[in-house]
Amino acid sequence: MPIDRIDRRILEELQRNGRIPNSDLAARVGLSESACLRRVRTLEAEGYIERYAAILNLAKLGMDMSLLVRITLKSQIDRELRAFEAAVKCVPEVVECYLTTGGSDYVLRVVARSAADIERIHGEVLTKLPGVARVESSFVLREVVRTASVPV
Repeated sequence: MPIDRIDRRILEELQRNGRIPNSDLAARVGLSESACLRRVRTLEAEGYIERYAAILNLAKLGMDMSLLVRITLKSQIDRELRAFEAAVKCVPEVVECYLTTGGSDYVLRVVARSAADIERIHGEVLTKLPGVARVESSFVLREVVRTASVPV
């Protein structure tokens, strides 16, 4: 289903605030409440909206450290990729994982509480994932852009 200008406005507003009351959302996009709710439900049913989530303050939760980790596997055959991906999904400290081109096979974003936590994650978790040949990590010094919003 193609989306129109109003659907795009709805998506923009929901990206800013997923908990906006339907009455406020309807007013902002210029629709009646019932028409707005119908459109939101259609956008959900059609998969434009995958889910709703809260964006947490990592520092308040004690996860002050963030790393970008590049993983190179021993082999890039499908079975190895699937095994790695299934295992990495079970690591709670891995908050993002991407299969990439270039010098590494995967890039992960990992959150940690301390240097000791990073050492544990690196030595006891990441290096033990299936098929891992090499792990390279970079500390994030400062977050410059962090958003869940995409241009609509």
